[in-house]
Amino acid sequence: MTEGEPKARFLSVFDKKAVNPAPVWLMRQAGRYLPEYQATRKKAGSFWTMCMTPDLAEEVTLQPIRRFDLDAAILFSDILVIPHALGQGVRFEDGIGPVVDPLPPLAELDLNEDHWAEKLDPVYEALARVRGALACDKAMIGFAGAPWTLAAYMIEGHGTKDQASARLFAYRNPVLFSSLLDILCHAVAQHLIAQLKAGADVVQIFDSWAGGLPERSFAEWVIAPTRHVVTEVRAAFPKARIIGFPRQATQVGLERYVAQTGVDGVSIDTGTSMEWAASALGKAAILQGNLDPMALVTGGAVLDRAVDDILHATVNTPFIFNLGHGVVPQTPPEHVAHVVSRIRAAEGIAH
Repeated sequence: MTEGEPKARFLSVFDKKAVNPAPVWLMRQAGRYLPEYQATRKKAGSFWTMCMTPDLAEEVTLQPIRRFDLDAAILFSDILVIPHALGQGVRFEDGIGPVVDPLPPLAELDLNEDHWAEKLDPVYEALARVRGALACDKAMIGFAGAPWTLAAYMIEGHGTKDQASARLFAYRNPVLFSSLLDILCHAVAQHLIAQLKAGADVVQIFDSWAGGLPERSFAEWVIAPTRHVVTEVRAAFPKARIIGFPRQATQVGLERYVAQTGVDGVSIDTGTSMEWAASALGKAAILQGNLDPMALVTGGAVLDRAVDDILHATVNTPFIFNLGHGVVPQTPPEHVAHVVSRIRAAEGIAH
């Protein structure tokens, strides 16, 4: 592989090199906005069936790579495979989204790692298949939910804006909640390790509900568990490339997250200034982000300006172009193609 190939560009960023043009992939790049995804979803019958059937997960993972020539594929799966592995019921209801059965007593969770591996073997098989099918100039990304976000789903039973039930549970039952986080730290780490063994080049930790927490809670529920996960993963894979995404964290929270968790990179959400991130974080971590998904839907001059602003903010910064959150269903596929083309045409911007 030569230095100019896309995979070399993508992975060179993890050597803290500014790469030009910036490598690009998008969160939820495989999804409902693609007609080929819709066809596969109809064939599968359910979202969960697609996640847990290796040939279907492989197909959906590869669809955006074929269409847009992105620099990395991210495994089509879901963060809730870990509660599933632990024995908590998970289902996906049309029009509602994920629904998780009530949290059982912790003693009733399945803590047998062999059982985890068996339940999640379809996920690892799908990742290995994708890695085998990808051209050598593409990177493979695995992922997991962060312990706090998974705990919130397991307690709430679904996604909410403020995670009130999870926060009340944590405040009222601190010892029990700490035990749940410990279980999840180990499960998340083992899930990421298994994905690295299956061929992932990079793994990302999604802390979707990190925003809005008080300072002490952010330190105890987001930073400390993520540090635990990173440490355990690096004990197995010392050179593992890890990106964290503490969505909607404050600027102070992001600075502490980068300084204290040990992640290589941090994904920046739409609400955080990329110019600030490049100045405050760019010497300590690889940056990823942070195009507004609604700008991607809008297209035209709005989209071009948003892309250019991000590229100019990250000049001379190790950087991966992405969204500030996931691609939404109403996104025109041609707008994604336009973003990729514009990024690659911006090679004249010095990095």
